[in-house]
Amino acid sequence: MELQADCARCAGLCCIIPAFHVSADFAISKPAGQPCLHLADDSRCRIHRSLRERGFRGCAVYDCFGAGQQVCQVTFAGQPAAPRDMQAVFPVMRQLHELLWHLTAALALPASRVTAELSRVRQEIAELTQLGAPALLQLDLGQCWSQAAALLRQASELARAGLQGPDHAGADLAGARLRGADLTGASLRGATLIGADLSAAKLRLADLTGADLRDADLSGADLAQSLFLTQSQLDAARGDAATRLPGLLRRPPAWLG
Repeated sequence: MELQADCARCAGLCCIIPAFHVSADFAISKPAGQPCLHLADDSRCRIHRSLRERGFRGCAVYDCFGAGQQVCQVTFAGQPAAPRDMQAVFPVMRQLHELLWHLTAALALPASRVTAELSRVRQEIAELTQLGAPALLQLDLGQCWSQAAALLRQASELARAGLQGPDHAGADLAGARLRGADLTGASLRGATLIGADLSAAKLRLADLTGADLRDADLSGADLAQSLFLTQSQLDAARGDAATRLPGLLRRPPAWLG
């Protein structure tokens, strides 16, 4: 199962399906289902290398977790489909792929008593991604997430056991001065860290599930063993060549100037 976007095997779905509204994240507005004016005939973005400079930060931080190519190549078998069909299926597939990403990350943690159950649920979700469009549109995504949420939380707690990290789950830490802070084993699930100074912070085994890291300063921070950190979270933050990252995530080009 591919959980990283491969735009060459997609049809520019993320440039067509979502609606854009003029804001700090988008330089233009467009309705849902209408191709972005920067989408080329080959379904690639004409300004991909300069998205931030052109006012499209929202595009630069977006991650479909591989759902785009799954919809195009598997759900619709590489064949043209009615725009409304793909428009309906893509958001469903993206949620399934995001959930698979988290389950896969949990399975990479040290063996725990929930490993077998995590494997079972991951297999079930993976099988759902193979369904046809009509069946995908009938799925109860809330149920898919709820059956996995407790397992993901348990996996996190087991990985952090004994570290006595601070509990900042859901906390409003926007703009917080946490330079050099020892957040080893901390729970930052759902925390708001917009613009926070986390430079040189120690985030080993810190749970970053759903943490809002927009414009957070991660320069020199140690994220190498952080839990459930996603590429889109990194892309939304600021960092540098000294920021330590998990092996499967790439250093955002914007960090390197």
